[in-house]
Amino acid sequence: MYNDIKLEKGLYNLSGKSFTAALEELDPSSAYAGTPLEKLDAFERQLKRFNIRISGQDCDCVEKFFSTTETAVLFPEFVTRCIRKGFDETVLRSVCAAKTVCASSQYLGCVLDDKAAYSTTAEATALPEATVREGAEATVLEKFGRLISASYEAIRQQRLDVFGVMLRSVGVRLAASVVKKAVDVLVEGVEPITTEALTYDDLAALYGEFDCFDMTTVIASPELASKIAAMEQLKDCAATPDGRLILPFGAELIKTSAAGADTVIGIDRDFALEFITSTDLVMETDKLIDRQLDQMTVSVTCGFRKITPEAVKVLTVEAGE
Repeated sequence: MYNDIKLEKGLYNLSGKSFTAALEELDPSSAYAGTPLEKLDAFERQLKRFNIRISGQDCDCVEKFFSTTETAVLFPEFVTRCIRKGFDETVLRSVCAAKTVCASSQYLGCVLDDKAAYSTTAEATALPEATVREGAEATVLEKFGRLISASYEAIRQQRLDVFGVMLRSVGVRLAASVVKKAVDVLVEGVEPITTEALTYDDLAALYGEFDCFDMTTVIASPELASKIAAMEQLKDCAATPDGRLILPFGAELIKTSAAGADTVIGIDRDFALEFITSTDLVMETDKLIDRQLDQMTVSVTCGFRKITPEAVKVLTVEAGE
């Protein structure tokens, strides 16, 4: 049971396993089916075990994690989860068709050569061929990270929910730098259509560029996204409950500073981009457990690869003479 688990630093250092995965092996969630604890994972059960409240009116302060040597072991996972939540809340979820975990710093994916027309084939005639082959160029994974300086004395009396929001904001900013790389990969090699003044007709023209694929997502800079949102044709468009704006032809509008100031990108998110990573978010856990918080580092090593070039179209807004 979760009350009998021995928490120690070594749970963070098991090869190929996250802290939560290591806890789940010792305390499987499946054992709690039909009980009041069935909705909690192994980490959350440890928070309950030690009565550490990370949200709500009676939320604890950071120092609660350091009341015992065992509870201190839980603190790095709390920090990682907060940053990961901010990281995962970004536009990455709306632009990536697949996620690949790669053990190397370089990734060589497959390429689909499928240029022959899809049409009827006469009897006894060979079918048109689509070829899957190894890519010619490897995707080099890059490290994105942040150094967070905060002494234990500075944060010990900080409420955990407020400190968690600060950490989430780091995750959001970290993801924004990663999204910039994703956008660069999307637009690379794409011949854009052009316009001098962005109008709804231009968006419709971008939509019409897609043939077999659909335009599920429109990515634009904050300035261009605001112009799109202000268009007369969008006055009756309502945001979804989670705040996403859906254009009249069904595409989600994504606002990000990662997009060029003069560029609108249309993609079919189910086919366009592969997210490749060699690590989850990485933190120096020993320092956190030992309250050496002066230099907390968080990083992720990742890259992107375009899977289906035909699933990406670009509109460039050129200033008139």
